[in-house]
Amino acid sequence: MRKLMLLTSLLTLCTLTFPQDAQREPTAHAEERIQREVRHELLMLPYVGVFDYLAYSVNGYEVTLIGQVVRPVTKSDAENAVKRIEGVEKVINQIEVLPPSPMDDRLRTRLFRAIYGYPALQRYELGVLKPIRIIVKGGRVTLEGVVDSEGDKNLAGLRANSVPGIFSVTNNLQVAKS
Repeated sequence: MRKLMLLTSLLTLCTLTFPQDAQREPTAHAEERIQREVRHELLMLPYVGVFDYLAYSVNGYEVTLIGQVVRPVTKSDAENAVKRIEGVEKVINQIEVLPPSPMDDRLRTRLFRAIYGYPALQRYELGVLKPIRIIVKGGRVTLEGVVDSEGDKNLAGLRANSVPGIFSVTNNLQVAKS
């Protein structure tokens, strides 16, 4: 009987010392791989355009999606694509679907022409993925993305401010590191 109690106590101690449900910590390599794959999956989404902005953060095996999109299907497609990545255990989808607005649609078109149609910024129009993202919500504009220089960042902001009917412009463009 004494041996049985001793064995039970020992097993209880081992269970407390080495919990079976312990969270496994991701290695730096695993987290880096997840980041690469999330980026790839988001870039491969078919309906992401210049008026959508998607970003993410990876914390261990958890991925948080943020941004703004014009179509609701883009939000769900992004979440579904990231959920399929090996190693991702949880996806927090904080992507905002912008409300439909004919006024905002007209502003988007004018902003696209004002920014990408300007000769000094036309080089950013080349390619499928446009580096300057134009987000319009209720007449308020946010520029997201990456440009080559501080001058291009300021010029894009000035061009956006020149479009009539806009209430405000927030220039969140980042300058690429050389």
